[in-house]
Amino acid sequence: MPRIEVTVDDTTYADDVEPRTLLVHYLRDTLGLTGTNIGCDTSNCGACTVLVDGRSAKSCTMLAVQADGREIRTIQGVANGEWHPIQAAFHTEHGLQCGYCTPGMIMSSIDLLEQNPDPTDDEIREGIEGNLCRCTGYQNIVKAVRTAATNMRG
Repeated sequence: MPRIEVTVDDTTYADDVEPRTLLVHYLRDTLGLTGTNIGCDTSNCGACTVLVDGRSAKSCTMLAVQADGREIRTIQGVANGEWHPIQAAFHTEHGLQCGYCTPGMIMSSIDLLEQNPDPTDDEIREGIEGNLCRCTGYQNIVKAVRTAATNMRG
């Protein structure tokens, strides 16, 4: 089995993994980081989105061996004692609904706002387009990302 070393939420792990192990299964089953959800297993829903070296990636279509030497940030590493501004905005703007898609939406939103701190609504929709929410029409999610962007700019 290949041995990988990854840094996940600021902690470095070294593990032997089956070559076919998906990153989402490594995170959930090996590391116990169950905040990253498994949705469709086809990369269509985005529930499994994490940041790999700062960019959003769907962990259900990435092998754990591909993460060797890389830095992974999961929803569980986002808050550092208090909610991230995006998490707070999802709460205040009612962007949560059932919450299943929320971890992926937040991770995609972090990537978006790190690349573009002042996005338009169209750019927000484009930034989260790889994530499906089956509960809403996305209006509150877009509003939450816009609010977070405003709050993060100060």
